Amino acid sequence: MKQLICGSRALDMSRVHVMGILNVTPDSFSDGGRYFSHRDGLDKALARARVMLDEGATLIDVGGESTRPGAAPVSEQEEMDRVLPLVERIAQEMDVVISVDTSTPALMAAAGDLGAGMINDVRALLRPGAVDAVAKSSMAVCLMHMQGAPLSMQEAPKYDSVVDEVLVFLRERVALCKAAGIEAKRICLDPGFGFGKTLDHNLWLMNSLENVQLDDLPLLVGTSRKSMIDGVLDKPVDQRLSGGLATVACAVMKGAKIVRVHDVSETVDVVKMTEAILNAKRV
Repeated sequence: MKQLICGSRALDMSRVHVMGILNVTPDSFSDGGRYFSHRDGLDKALARARVMLDEGATLIDVGGESTRPGAAPVSEQEEMDRVLPLVERIAQEMDVVISVDTSTPALMAAAGDLGAGMINDVRALLRPGAVDAVAKSSMAVCLMHMQGAPLSMQEAPKYDSVVDEVLVFLRERVALCKAAGIEAKRICLDPGFGFGKTLDHNLWLMNSLENVQLDDLPLLVGTSRKSMIDGVLDKPVDQRLSGGLATVACAVMKGAKIVRVHDVSETVDVVKMTEAILNAKRV
């Protein structure tokens, strides 16, 4: 795919893009509360978005509901109250693709109206009305694989073949989206690292990432600060940067086109270096 159409913007898929994570939640596993529950929380979130943009992010992923393992859902209204004011301000003030990390159809539609260019849905538009909300917009959508639900997904994940089962699920969701009128040029895929998967599942998925390619649709990979890094390196959340950067380099070498991260500046450097190696000419 040459371009991913994200509303009024198009992302060049001949290069890798860095998506910066911006959670406006009290309980996300890494940055929960940092841009939430302050009187000046919106201004702090906007300042963080500007920093990530200056560091090289081409997408900002705004989330108002934690999907960490064990996370409980929030009400539709609360999620919208957290997310929409920030989406509106970023759209007004910054030249960047705004992604909204949500499974809530009403929020999808409202965010699109305010200028969001992508929906990043860990439930792959499974909630009633979600497919229709995206189909009626011009936004892109990222369809992610998750076994189970956030509240219980890490209790006992099991697969006969994790790669095959991820592919089957994503193929079914893509077919449904296309049938509803969501063109291929608006679809990207996420194998769902850490969502209903053991450490071994995550490592094998990364090792086999080139086999998760489907119909030339771009792959989005999100491993930033996740427990799979702790599983290998035995590091707490605030000491997982080097492990995360290793997964970024590996993902880019295996074909990922978008990497979703907390640490934008360092990731941009790794992406540039990895792409330079991949694009090197014989001398």
